[in-house]
Amino acid sequence: MEKGKLIIFSAPSGSGKTTIVKHLLSKELNLAFSVSATSRKPRVNEVDGIDYYFLDNDTFQKKIDKGDFLEWEEVYTGVRYGTLKNEVERLINGGQNVVFDVDVVGGVNIKTHYGDKALAIFIQAPSIAELRKRLKARNTDSADTIEKRLAKAEQELEYAPLFDRIVINNILENACNETEMLVREFINQ
Repeated sequence: MEKGKLIIFSAPSGSGKTTIVKHLLSKELNLAFSVSATSRKPRVNEVDGIDYYFLDNDTFQKKIDKGDFLEWEEVYTGVRYGTLKNEVERLINGGQNVVFDVDVVGGVNIKTHYGDKALAIFIQAPSIAELRKRLKARNTDSADTIEKRLAKAEQELEYAPLFDRIVINNILENACNETEMLVREFINQ
C-alpha cells in the first residue's frame, strides 16, 4: 500500500482556513483530518477526539517530555497546540492523505520534517481590516481576544513566504476551488 501524502493548512484566525479544510474533506480526495491536541478548554459544540484532543496542561507536558509530538507550540500564553506523531503515522501508513489545520510555526515545522511529501498552503484574508470584520462577525471572542488575534495575525503573515502556496480568501467559493485544485494536483503527482 502506498503511503499517504500530507497537506498542511495554516492561517491567521478568521482567514477561513477551517471552512476551506471542511470543504476539502467533503470531496473524494482520500483525505483524513489530523486531529491536533490542545491544552485549551473546548468551545461550545467541540468534541474531544473529533475537533481536538483536549488535554490538561500536565498531560500535554508529559507528552512533550516523552517526545510524542511531531510539533507543538504555545500559541497563546498558557495555551498549547500540537500534532501527535502516532496520529499522523497511523493515517499515512493506512494510505490516507493527511490534512493539517495548524498554526504557522507548526505548519513550517511539519513541512520541514516531511519535505516534498507535504504541501504547505497558507490561507490569507485580503486585509487586516477584513480579518477584524470576520472575527467580530463570528461573535465567539471578546473585543480583547479579537485584538490579540489581530496582533498575532500580523506576526503570522510574516510566515506566508515559507509556505509552498498562498491562497487569498477574498471570495470563499473561489478560495475553496483554488485550494481544491492545488490539493488534487499534489495528490496526483
